[in-house]
Amino acid sequence: MRALYCFGVPLLVVLDQLTKQLALRFLKTIDTFPLWHGVFHLTYCENRGAAFGILQNQFSLFYVVTAVVVILATVYMFKTRPRSFLLSLSITLLVGGALGNLVDRVMRGFVVDFLDFCLINFPIFNVADCFVMIGAVLLALYVIFWDGPPEKQGPFSE
Repeated sequence: MRALYCFGVPLLVVLDQLTKQLALRFLKTIDTFPLWHGVFHLTYCENRGAAFGILQNQFSLFYVVTAVVVILATVYMFKTRPRSFLLSLSITLLVGGALGNLVDRVMRGFVVDFLDFCLINFPIFNVADCFVMIGAVLLALYVIFWDGPPEKQGPFSE
């Protein structure tokens, strides 16, 4: 499962950064591009906060929190050697997404967001945010359904 983490995290960061480079190149000048008018657009946005734009310009806090999460997750992956694919996948997604947004904050001073669900007026987000949310949901599912005594563990435990 460590291989998933070691190869998955850099791959996720590269995928995230590639999509953000495309957004910078093609969306910054046009502002928005409707894929499904009034429902889903690609809309360029510079986010200087955390998820959904909260905590604007709190870069020191973001750096510290990201560093702590990445260090703890990496130590956990290498010290405990989790045998659960679901747990390893969730940690990989969380760390890959966190690092993808950290790269933006360090290199640009903001996070590039571009995925825009206009229909429900949802905050604009990016691929790294998707990784973090999917990782968090998978981790919650693992903790709720598969983390426990062997007789209560689900099919993703071993």
